[in-house]
Amino acid sequence: MADSSAFDPQSILSHKYPDTTYNYTERDVVLYALGVGACGRDGVDGDELKYIYHENGQQFVQVLPTFAALFSLASAPNGFNLPGLQYDPRLLLHGQQYIELYRPFPSSGCIHNKVSLAGLHDKGKAAIIEIETKSYEKDSGELLCINRMTGFLRGAGGFSKSSQPYSYSSYSSNKVSSVKIPKSQPFAVFEDCTQPSQALLYRLSGDYNPLHSDPVVAKVAGFSRPILHGLCTLGFSVRAIIKCLCRGDPNLVKSISARFLLHVYPGETLITEMWLEGLRVIYQAKVKERNQTVLSGYVDIHRLSSPL
Repeated sequence: MADSSAFDPQSILSHKYPDTTYNYTERDVVLYALGVGACGRDGVDGDELKYIYHENGQQFVQVLPTFAALFSLASAPNGFNLPGLQYDPRLLLHGQQYIELYRPFPSSGCIHNKVSLAGLHDKGKAAIIEIETKSYEKDSGELLCINRMTGFLRGAGGFSKSSQPYSYSSYSSNKVSSVKIPKSQPFAVFEDCTQPSQALLYRLSGDYNPLHSDPVVAKVAGFSRPILHGLCTLGFSVRAIIKCLCRGDPNLVKSISARFLLHVYPGETLITEMWLEGLRVIYQAKVKERNQTVLSGYVDIHRLSSPL
């Protein structure tokens, strides 16, 4: 439990995270695309080869919108510690992710990240922290995207000084709220197999948490073997939505919301179910082998591709 005597709300609100810089090359973009399964079933997939190769003479590879999540990962290399609130990084659970996109990403670039506290909530035995990262193209200063990551810090709650649990949000509405999955049949369904080595490949994009690679660490955490990164699962599902409902055009994606519900083991089969509500795609991903829902959320798109 956190020490309430060391917790000062004013220090929390005035705390400034340092700006960070994230450099990436076309090789990083390609490695990420392979890490989330692009061309995994077909090496010359007509919708996805453009993420891997200069198809048909194109000058640059295209970038998947979920590549934006790497910016938020790189924006906090030393964690999200706040004055008077310490936590064990091994007990951090990634609960939600929200991504807002303003323009397509270049195939290589230098990103300037501005990081701020978007929310902090005392839940007794745990704390919920929300970190917002605004990512700008360094040369032009143009805002490319916003990430909002919600983390569940086990063992970090109980820091409130009053009987009323501490709660702070910098925004009025939670854009990462849970969605209601329709009871009707999905508009589209896409099945994809993760590879047994999927987590080992995805970790090369920057998330080296041993939970995803070390069998001993995974067992200590309560898993039978290393698990897949939640953001990798998200990459699979958004890629499925682009393929099924955007006719393979990644630039139609406007925003992405995800709630991580359960772990995935590398090698398991993911089934992404999609429902259309106007320009919003409600989705959920299930593990076929265990018939369990592991991810849910929505993707807002700029327009519908016709014909679907």
